[in-house]
Amino acid sequence: MAEATYEKTLARLSKASVNKHWEPYRDIPWEDPDLAVEPEDPRWILPAVDPLGSHPWYLAQPPEVRARIGLYRQAHVAKVGMQFENILNRGILAFGLRLPNDSAEFRYVYHEMIEEGHHGMMFQEFVNRSGTDVVGMTWFARWFGELAQLCSVFAPSLYFLGVLAGEEPIDYMQRRILRDAAPGHPLLNRIMAIHVAEEARHISFGHQYVLHHVPRMAAPPRFLMSLIVPPTVRLMAHVILTPPAAMGRVFGIPRDVVAHAYWGAEESREVMVEAVSGVRKLCGQVGLINPVSERVWRALGIWN
Repeated sequence: MAEATYEKTLARLSKASVNKHWEPYRDIPWEDPDLAVEPEDPRWILPAVDPLGSHPWYLAQPPEVRARIGLYRQAHVAKVGMQFENILNRGILAFGLRLPNDSAEFRYVYHEMIEEGHHGMMFQEFVNRSGTDVVGMTWFARWFGELAQLCSVFAPSLYFLGVLAGEEPIDYMQRRILRDAAPGHPLLNRIMAIHVAEEARHISFGHQYVLHHVPRMAAPPRFLMSLIVPPTVRLMAHVILTPPAAMGRVFGIPRDVVAHAYWGAEESREVMVEAVSGVRKLCGQVGLINPVSERVWRALGIWN
């Protein structure tokens, strides 16, 4: 019964990917003058939901400087998003290669891979049009990401938890911006709306996969996984939500400002905790929270 329910859920997600999907060069009018990227457009000013957007130093800057910082920040997020999708898709290919015939997982992960490929194209096109030379992830994060392909083969449940650790923070921030912030630039709004809509399916699949497979694992590997997941979640949240050191150098942002905004202030620490809450709750559902792993979550500052 559980297997049939799981496969029915994946079939429903696959059908949704067929019925409602977007393509970046069909569904975004890149050449529309209303979507043109001007670096000093006030609509690039960071909203208060971004930790830097509400910092006194940032608010004291002239509007054109705040706009340029905001555009750089969004371009960096897009570049990291493109790199994350690239790493994710390489893992999906390795995972899908080993699935049996008639696998419901095979069909859905290929739908997801196609959508993530579109997201990567969409993010990179935005970076190109922003005129900013952002580099995205640090070398350490990119090196860590190279392990994803191996993980998807030898520890797929851990792989999909790592995927969720990257997907949920950016989804959380984009939903907050779309819901709570004043209307921003229409190009960015369109990109975020498309990403949020399709990412909901990807996050749903990740949850379903973990809920289906992790409880069936033997106790020793499940305990080991419970200790690996918290630092993975913390690393991915930091990579997704924190601007690069280069942004401070380009715009002369004092280091203590960046350190306070990301993640010294109480409000920003709460954002970090909330952004990973979905993965944390999922771990509780599948027995990956125990007295030892809870200490790790707490020590990393991502426990509610």
